Amino acid sequence: MSAATRDTIFAQASGTGRAGVSVIRVSGPDAASICACHIASLPEAGRFKLSHFQVDGHNIDHLLVLTFKAPSSFTGEDVVELHCHGSLAVVKAILAALGRHPQARPAEPGEFTRRALENNKLDLAQVEGLGDLITSETEAQRLQAARVFSGQLGALVDSWRQKLVRAAALIEVTIDSLMRTCRWDVTPEVGAIVHEVVASLTSEIDGSFVAERIRDGFEVAIIGAPNAGKSTLLNMISGRDVAITSEIAGTTRDVIEVQMDLNGLPVTLLDTAGIRESADEIETLGVHRAIARAQQADLRVFLKSTPDEEPPFPLGENDISLLGKGDLHKFGLTAVSGRSGEGVDALLAHITEILLARAANVGTATHLRHRHAMEAAREALEQASAILAEEPANAEIAAEYVRYAIRKLDSLIGRVDVEMVLGEIFSQFCLGK
Repeated sequence: MSAATRDTIFAQASGTGRAGVSVIRVSGPDAASICACHIASLPEAGRFKLSHFQVDGHNIDHLLVLTFKAPSSFTGEDVVELHCHGSLAVVKAILAALGRHPQARPAEPGEFTRRALENNKLDLAQVEGLGDLITSETEAQRLQAARVFSGQLGALVDSWRQKLVRAAALIEVTIDSLMRTCRWDVTPEVGAIVHEVVASLTSEIDGSFVAERIRDGFEVAIIGAPNAGKSTLLNMISGRDVAITSEIAGTTRDVIEVQMDLNGLPVTLLDTAGIRESADEIETLGVHRAIARAQQADLRVFLKSTPDEEPPFPLGENDISLLGKGDLHKFGLTAVSGRSGEGVDALLAHITEILLARAANVGTATHLRHRHAMEAAREALEQASAILAEEPANAEIAAEYVRYAIRKLDSLIGRVDVEMVLGEIFSQFCLGK
């Protein structure tokens, strides 16, 4: 749909509910003319002014009006923003008045951002970064989302693309040379370019797993035998009774989760069922779930009942092993107690240290879609490199692999093949964004 025929859309861009100030955004070719029906005089583009919003000659609110002229706006269209008082009645009255104009309609979820994408104000990765920024809850999530929203992934893709376009052009020269008597061996330069891009892609692919954990949250599982003090420890860390504690073995039957912020990192602590052999079918099911969930977690804390107790399955290099119920067992070993608080601060500091070290390897790519595209591009480049090294006569096939890699990287930022993912991305946006 062209800008001339596109609907003008409006919505509350700030959070819903009572507030000191609410922001209503109007975007589209008729934004200014629609708002001019309710505001005596609009400010010049890029300026703001205080005015009254009127309906049928009655003042609805005294508000701040800002105007933006295309393409110098968030959506790339003409935009008017109305900063009104955050009364539910005021917002409702203004939205109702805007909705009475035939050339205007309420915006769909994410539609402002979609127009920004269509008008080249944002690339697809930036759109995803904005979505993550809106939902971020910790400092690490905010910083990561801000990097993507600022265009860092797009800049990285442009760098890869520039190098690969050069490689493809050199391969084309090889094809042309094979058809004539002259020969120009470009294999060393192409090989160097492909090797450099593959190495960079591999680094980003590895970092994307960490980025995904920062976005979704790290999981730390507390495991051990029944009555090892797992639930009491979880209650102490969370500051409330989230898990039932009892001297009766097998009290915890399912995985209990507590979300928290550790030095800016989103972390979910998992209290799992006590691991033991049991004739109780339900408890056995809980034990199996506990083992499966713990093995999938990013880190495990094994609480031992005795100093020489072995874990129920092999622990990872960075997994933590401690003596539980440290207030009762004085073995002179590293211990933790959820009842007295002994060792809890040290345990949290240790967990934070481990996870921060992993977070240091974070990549710019943050979504599974990004990783799949980069993996496909890397595989294509490896195929191209192998063909050039073993069968130079098939240079045209190698060139096609390089071009395929470029297309897959372009899909990261929305240059190609994006329609299938747009609906899913924008469905996660709130109304007014």
